[in-house]
Amino acid sequence: MDPLFLSRLQFAVTTAFHMLWPLLSIGLSFMMVILEILWLKTKNEVYYRHERFWSKIFLLTFGIGVASGLVLEFEFGTNWAGFSQVVGGFFGNILGFEGSMAFALEAAFLALFIFGWGRISNRAHLVSTIMVAFGASLSAWWIMDANSWMQTPTGVKIVNGSVASINYLQAILNPFATISFWHMWIACIETTIFFVAGISAYYILKNQNTEFFLKIFKISVIIAIFATPLQVYLGDLSGKAVGDYQPATLAAMESHWNTNPAGTGATWHLIAIPDRSKETNSFVINMPIPGLMSFLDTGSFTAQVKGLKDFPPEDRGPIILPFYSFRLMVLIGFIMVFMMLWALWYWVKGYLKYENTSKHKWFWKIWYWGFPLGFIATELGWITREVGRQPWIIYGIMRTSEGVSNLTTAQVMVTLTAFIATYVLLFVLFIVFVRKIIKAGPDLKSPLPMKEAKENA
Repeated sequence: MDPLFLSRLQFAVTTAFHMLWPLLSIGLSFMMVILEILWLKTKNEVYYRHERFWSKIFLLTFGIGVASGLVLEFEFGTNWAGFSQVVGGFFGNILGFEGSMAFALEAAFLALFIFGWGRISNRAHLVSTIMVAFGASLSAWWIMDANSWMQTPTGVKIVNGSVASINYLQAILNPFATISFWHMWIACIETTIFFVAGISAYYILKNQNTEFFLKIFKISVIIAIFATPLQVYLGDLSGKAVGDYQPATLAAMESHWNTNPAGTGATWHLIAIPDRSKETNSFVINMPIPGLMSFLDTGSFTAQVKGLKDFPPEDRGPIILPFYSFRLMVLIGFIMVFMMLWALWYWVKGYLKYENTSKHKWFWKIWYWGFPLGFIATELGWITREVGRQPWIIYGIMRTSEGVSNLTTAQVMVTLTAFIATYVLLFVLFIVFVRKIIKAGPDLKSPLPMKEAKENA
């Protein structure tokens, strides 16, 4: 229970909690753009009703995301002063870009989105919705870019413990930046559509507004047709990038100790129990496909994959956590693909028609139970990424132990306890308010925005 461990635990807790809300706010803002375009194009008010209904949950996630995100930025100064002292001149700028470019943009147009209905033209309101979604996604870009630079630091020269020169183009376009952003952005979309589909399945099971929620369920399935296989592809690219730039991390993710001989592919472990003292796995269950690890990590069944023994013991991070979090993330990803295919098959068969929804209870129950899958998979992916990077805070340049602030155990324990208590309270309040929104259901009777009503008249 030293300050280093507690500071890492505190940052892990705050990051894991904060991540839940951008997943929904980015995804819901994207969905609201789609719904508003459909409403303006078709004049079918069901799309407008859906946008107003889901925007209530969006506003909740936005508020909690802002509050929990600010804490993370302050923690770089309070708990990671060593890191901030060395690279704050660059890293602070990247976080500043997120605040000045992305968050300010999103917050400014959010006011028009909330209060503009009937007060500005429908096209102007659509622009505000698009800008809210763009600002949310731009925020994700800068945050992922900052983290990706810590994973693959380029463009910044550090001399005598401080930044000597910065090539912003090289630093911003670091090797992990683009693939990490798109992998995370699609995770937001995928998480949201399963959340929306799960809530829709709940209403359908209750036989409440079935036709209304069947509409958004089908829209979610259409988006899932593109998002779920694309995420598998992006995940594969991300894994190969880890092998290229962080071979020790990849070895830990695979619990791979010995570099396989040239021309002989490495075997992929389904289950393993690593023994660090003996530098081997005390128990292992392998997949029966020869060279599968080499293929998954490099694209070739006979390629060499560096083992953990090729790296000094002090440069090896944890193994069990990234090993199993990675596998569970992949498993959930394929479950989501399967659920998409299942829903698509039901749609083709005509089972998703209103008159048939009551005949397939298990289908709707599984989709209802599947609403948290995206959240879980993303948290597991983040664990894989961050724990796998250890023992580095800046990969290959600065160790995590060198970046921590000079704090006592008691000081960190106090703030950690306070954050956990606050986050539990915020999470409970979120559940309470979402339950109220779901219990109240959609508003299907209020008049359309006045400008739209006048145009229709």
